[in-house]
Amino acid sequence: MARPLRIQYSGAFYHVTSRGNERKDVFKSKQDREKFLAYLESATERYGARIHVFCLMSNHYHLLLETPEGNLSRIMRHINGAYTTYFNTKRRRSGHLFQGRFKAILVDADEYATELSRYIHLNPVRAGLVTTPGGYSWSSYQYYVGQKKSPRWLVTDFILAYFSRTRSVAAKAYRDFVAALAKVEYESPLKDVFASTILGSEGFIKTIQEKYLTSAKKDRNVPATNKLCAGKTIEEIREAVEAVFGEDPQVSKKVAIYICQKYSGRKLKEIGAGFGVGESAVSQTRRRFEASLRNDRHIRKKVVKLQKELGLSDV
Repeated sequence: MARPLRIQYSGAFYHVTSRGNERKDVFKSKQDREKFLAYLESATERYGARIHVFCLMSNHYHLLLETPEGNLSRIMRHINGAYTTYFNTKRRRSGHLFQGRFKAILVDADEYATELSRYIHLNPVRAGLVTTPGGYSWSSYQYYVGQKKSPRWLVTDFILAYFSRTRSVAAKAYRDFVAALAKVEYESPLKDVFASTILGSEGFIKTIQEKYLTSAKKDRNVPATNKLCAGKTIEEIREAVEAVFGEDPQVSKKVAIYICQKYSGRKLKEIGAGFGVGESAVSQTRRRFEASLRNDRHIRKKVVKLQKELGLSDV
């Protein structure tokens, strides 16, 4: 199994998820959930973690956390490891509780913290467990809007400060902010994740590349490293495609959009702007072209060759 790329530094924010092995429940009782929250608290005390948002579902959980000491792996080893020991001891079982390694996406907090908090707090609503986020007892939403007194270890001020410096005003504004999407279909902010690793503005991604990855050695067991260390621009992909498919501009455009969307890690908005089409057109072009590839061996061989020449991996 390929190792996930971990970019760790002091002050980093992450959206962290971990799912039960074979998608089985990891929280089966109130006591289980309370114990997990106790491990979140001890992670703040022992390792300096700052927990901004949490939501415990039945077979997985979501966290938005900050690492002032740049020690994400130690924090998560404590949380998942301690909880697994508790869970296995209580139920006289052994083996893995969580499915593989935890998933952590590095987050540009100024750009995405509020959106991610809303996404996490609406998890129980999307799952059909409650009709409003305030009706769910195992997320941090209740503390954000003043339903309950916030535990000492939970950090709510950072996100609420985006809404107002006055706590009561911020709480009401945040409630309205979350409610605005509680009853409608909406796109997850995670759709903009770059190379399965970073969620942020172009400037943030570039800074991370230059500061933490310019001297990183490429590791074949960490595919995201290739993308982050030596990403291809849309123009570079377009030129490479046109060199092969230039005799047919329509096919060339479809291939270029397909490769950009599937392999480059670029955002839909960025790809669409590069080809003069909307975000939905980018997704539709990829799906349709992907389907046509299954029936056209000649084009498929050219696309595979292009992928190798560009040094792109799936993201």
